[in-house]
Amino acid sequence: MPYKAKKPCAKQGCRELTSNRFCETHAKEEMNNYNRHRRDPDSNKRYGRQWRKIREAFLSTNPVCGICERDGRVVPAVTVHHKKKLTEGGTNAFENLEGLCSACHSRLHASEGDYF
Repeated sequence: MPYKAKKPCAKQGCRELTSNRFCETHAKEEMNNYNRHRRDPDSNKRYGRQWRKIREAFLSTNPVCGICERDGRVVPAVTVHHKKKLTEGGTNAFENLEGLCSACHSRLHASEGDYF
């Protein structure tokens, strides 16, 4: 299957071609900017090193998107979603987690009215 043509990085003045919105260098800068200025400060505490270990362990045992799998498709999971939000009393227990592909995760949050 052919790939989409690469386009210039969205960072003004950058000439790097990328298949994402930002090139690798500017993607890191954007994520740091997002975490520092636009993200809830408590989120940074909840999603630290311990969360990254839990996420890695969960994805290694649940590598397929849960929603796509229920629809009969096999798509790799790249995001771990909390079924019950941490802010609403959810935990990082595997029973409260679900592996999702990017499309399903975005669709799920958009339908809930969450914009991240």
